[in-house]
Amino acid sequence: MSNKKIIGIVGGLGPYAGLDLVRKIFDQTEAKSDPEYLSVALLSIPQEIEDRTSFLLGKVNINPAHAIHRIIRKLEKIGACVIGIPCNTAHSPRIFDVILEELKKTNSSVKLINMISEVANFIRGNYPLVRNVGVLGTIGMYKTNVYSNILERKGINVILPDKVLQESVHNAIYDPIYGIKAQSNPVTDIAKRRILEAINDLQNEGAEAIVLGCTEISLAIIDKTIGETILIHPTLILARALIREMNPDKLKPLTNV
Repeated sequence: MSNKKIIGIVGGLGPYAGLDLVRKIFDQTEAKSDPEYLSVALLSIPQEIEDRTSFLLGKVNINPAHAIHRIIRKLEKIGACVIGIPCNTAHSPRIFDVILEELKKTNSSVKLINMISEVANFIRGNYPLVRNVGVLGTIGMYKTNVYSNILERKGINVILPDKVLQESVHNAIYDPIYGIKAQSNPVTDIAKRRILEAINDLQNEGAEAIVLGCTEISLAIIDKTIGETILIHPTLILARALIREMNPDKLKPLTNV
């Protein structure tokens, strides 16, 4: 195995979200030839990882943190030194903190990037005047205040959709017929429409920016803005953080901010 350092990605959460993160890493890397790109290892084993929302809602008892930890250790064995998990709900403290504890117990030396912290720092650093931020995501993400807690500590007022729209967005992600997890490429019209309805609602509630707080949502909505509202893509922010940690000289300048 090469001694070159590798970016590790825990895939399968869902599978297309992992692919999207890899693409964004390449898109954000300064490179003029194949060897100039950073080394990336994606390990997608979705059958081993319990659904994050199901665990957070008490529908399953097995914490997906354990499987995610095992996958991180597999990535570490092949040379990964910085790891990203392209799943917002997996960053709920009930999951993410357990991953960190297990990494510590097993004397892992990898650096695990906290995507939620990166998003909060990104908003505050690049949009210092923004005060009202909407958040879209899964029911598990809402129930555990994954974004609300950290954004409010940054002095940001968090706006959430009402419960009907929360359920609608969750179904746009999870529905076995039209949901993004079932049909990722291309995303169905109904899934995209339901997300756009929620975005419109948050805009009407005064959101100056909206966090697309499920990595599948960025598969449906690729825009950087809708009207005057800024769209925040956590997968893109995670990609840039992974490059920064691996080799900051390879990180492209951020545009359109």
